[in-house]
Amino acid sequence: MFHRVFIANRGAVGGRIVRACADLGIESVAAYSDIDADAPHLEAATATARLPGYLPEDTYLNVQAIVATARATGADALHPGYGFLAENAAFARAVTDAGIRFIGPAADLVESLGHKTEARSLMREHGFPVHAGSAVLDDEDAALAATAETGFPVLLKPANGGGGIGMTVAATEAELGFAFRTATTLAERAFGDGSVYLEKYLPRPRHIEFQILGDGRDATALFERECSVQRRHQKLIEESPAPLLAEEVDREAVDAVAARAASALAALGYDSLGTVETLLADGEFGFLETNARLQVEHGVTEEVTGVDLVAAQIRLAAGAPLASVLPAHVALDGFAVEARVYAEDPVRMLPSPGRLVTFRPPAMTGVRIEVAYREGQTVTPYYDPLLAKVIGVGTTREQAIGRTLVALKAFEIGGVETNRATLREVLASEPFIAGRLHTRFLDDLL
Repeated sequence: MFHRVFIANRGAVGGRIVRACADLGIESVAAYSDIDADAPHLEAATATARLPGYLPEDTYLNVQAIVATARATGADALHPGYGFLAENAAFARAVTDAGIRFIGPAADLVESLGHKTEARSLMREHGFPVHAGSAVLDDEDAALAATAETGFPVLLKPANGGGGIGMTVAATEAELGFAFRTATTLAERAFGDGSVYLEKYLPRPRHIEFQILGDGRDATALFERECSVQRRHQKLIEESPAPLLAEEVDREAVDAVAARAASALAALGYDSLGTVETLLADGEFGFLETNARLQVEHGVTEEVTGVDLVAAQIRLAAGAPLASVLPAHVALDGFAVEARVYAEDPVRMLPSPGRLVTFRPPAMTGVRIEVAYREGQTVTPYYDPLLAKVIGVGTTREQAIGRTLVALKAFEIGGVETNRATLREVLASEPFIAGRLHTRFLDDLL
């Protein structure tokens, strides 16, 4: 097992990794930028390490500074968290080259699975269903040729990027040229790579993802998460298990898709925790992408399985076989619903920076809250404005929803605008309670 883990991240995930390290008896070193010097998880860490500056490129995206600082602290492993450099293959290699274990999959896997069209090909080769789409498109003519298979409408997407950035819809051949130029320009600006590909556009699919753990030889799936409630292609509410799937595909079919996801990653030699994301439309699952890292929404899976995913990820990185990391049998037990609380304008859904004059999460039975800030801290425009994740747990889905709703109402936050009213409106709505979910849910409701 590792002696000291360097945490190259911030906010809620920083605190989550500190807690997992403590449970495993491992020392933790929490990195922080100058703006994050008062972050709550720093007190819980064994030690802290300053990354001078406040801009992401100077701190949490600065490969050289992070690796040098991790080495100086004597860390023998590094956890990248999620976001920032978590899926950067060059970073994973730099960490490994410095003699520090990267807590994540091998760099080659990070690279191949991070490239969307290569990942689609790999998953298809290993028996996982993939919706119709193309390889990387050289030009507008190639885009038009690809539509012969997909038909219209199509969605153009960056081949090396995520978060919904650069996605552009073309409903007709007349719109395709403009959509191609727009997508390539946005991809170049956001990711430094203008490569794009296209997929058949599915107007109202469900976004279902499968939690996978692997040790390089074997892999297993820990059921599914429903992530369909999104804004700007970014998840807002997640839950496990997914509701009412039997109306589209039965439990046996869902578990079969989960097993195929695990089998595909095992065939690739996947050696960490990861998530296979899919779109479900007309009763058919199709591969979306693989996130070769810890997910923001991992907590809902932890709550319904009893498995500490972060501790499991660390143990896998230390060389533990999968059979020793997981119980002999993992079963679904209850329901969990997570709502992401953001500092953002509730109407435009844009970041709302400012000082947290009040920030008092409630302590409630059946509610887990992962905070990213403490009262008095300033929410800046430089980082993701996620304030906290509120997870309600229950023996029924309705109980889990109700506990999440009550906790959101009881959460006292002042000094910044938040999206809590939107979250409560979604959770209390008839279509959400009925489980009629899709990726345009928020557009239809609000």
